[in-house]
Amino acid sequence: MKHPRKARGPRPGSIVRVEGLNYGDLDEHLGYVLRRAQLAGFDAFHRATERIDITPARYTALTIVASNPGLSQSDLGAALGTARSGAMMVADWLDARGLAERRRRDGDERAWGLHLTEHGRTFLARVKRRVRDNDARFAAKLTAAERATLKSLLAKLSG
Repeated sequence: MKHPRKARGPRPGSIVRVEGLNYGDLDEHLGYVLRRAQLAGFDAFHRATERIDITPARYTALTIVASNPGLSQSDLGAALGTARSGAMMVADWLDARGLAERRRRDGDERAWGLHLTEHGRTFLARVKRRVRDNDARFAAKLTAAERATLKSLLAKLSG
């Protein structure tokens, strides 16, 4: 028997506004505001990928591997901002689900590169549609010019 879905509250780690609570000067701190926006974006991602076994980090890894066939785990780790062991865990996750496979890299018998499988390409296309549609709804609060400015400013801060 299927149980009815419960309305879920905020995701663990989310920062919700509690009515009547004084937040002091937190909203004046750029890092705090960015974190709230990041968590809202992650929540939108999780809504878009409900019932799909994927996280933002795994989606990022899948997209990067798709765009860079033969990518080394070290380069994947650098792109994800994680240690080599973290990249290995993500690569293992992709491999265990048949989304990517490790192949010997040309010119170096000791090195392995990551390649999407056909299943991985199909899976990514399906997830990407959902993420893009939901991202458009999430960003619809901003005009196209505001979105472009925000992306430019965030790139400036992160680069």
